[in-house]
Amino acid sequence: MQLQEFRTWMPEIWGRTCFDEWAGRLQSVCGSFNPQPVRETDIVRGGTSVISAAGMEVVQVAADVHAVSREQRDIRLDGREHMFLLLQLEGTCGIEQFGRQTAITPGECILVDSARPVKFHFDGLFSNHLSVHLPRQLLLCEHIHEIEISHRLAADDPMSIMLRALVTKMLHTSATDHRAPHLRQLLLQAIRNAFAPASFEQSAIPNERCEERLELAQVLIDRHLTESALSPHWIASKLGISLRTLQVDFASLGVTVTSFIRDRRLRLARDRLVEMRCGSETATIAEIALASGFNDISYFNRCFKKAFDCSPTDLARN
Repeated sequence: MQLQEFRTWMPEIWGRTCFDEWAGRLQSVCGSFNPQPVRETDIVRGGTSVISAAGMEVVQVAADVHAVSREQRDIRLDGREHMFLLLQLEGTCGIEQFGRQTAITPGECILVDSARPVKFHFDGLFSNHLSVHLPRQLLLCEHIHEIEISHRLAADDPMSIMLRALVTKMLHTSATDHRAPHLRQLLLQAIRNAFAPASFEQSAIPNERCEERLELAQVLIDRHLTESALSPHWIASKLGISLRTLQVDFASLGVTVTSFIRDRRLRLARDRLVEMRCGSETATIAEIALASGFNDISYFNRCFKKAFDCSPTDLARN
């Protein structure tokens, strides 16, 4: 399938660079990812570049490496949490996440969660895709139902066509354009609908493995992040485990349950403050704090400054 709207990002001849240089560039723009070269060579055909799409970051990743992975230790290392909307332009990209293995070909789309372990498979074959970096908590918190991660949208799916058209429009829209905030919000809403599951199902009874309990706990936190009832006791009761077991599970991540929830809420507030700065959010800082799950504004201000080394006011204005 020809992707005429993205022909600018599909040159006929790609440059070549050493593997270490390509890997360093990927990590600088996407976070702590671990590329694996093809054994026979340390030369990569392709490149990695950052593009602004109506003020939203889009990264082009083109290469003929063997694989790229992100493990739990990498997530703890850099703390970057985005949803990646992948739009495949050339070749095939295999994605392994949540125990699901999927491959996307030109024109197809998929949603990947950078806050969970993931592996991309290329097997040394050339692949080129655009990765739209989405504010994770902002995308999740304003949707009452689950968003289906690692679900492939076929190239001829109307939702896939719509997402490609929206990204194309954004790629030709400056961050300072008065339409930019509306396009960003439109893209988030379109993604929520495009990746909504066909039917809503309650979470299964958790497995006894720590990793699977943590996965379900994080799903509950993401889904109920702004609700006042969210607490370690509430999560433990939903999972059918003791509070002690829940605390031990989160200790394996090097955090407490309470600090994990607080961090998620701070990231949500930060994303909303950025939207305020860009003109698509009209609430006050106090209203954003309350809407993000903080009832004490002074506590919110202290935690925010400690986490991001600036005050909420500084971020909103500067």
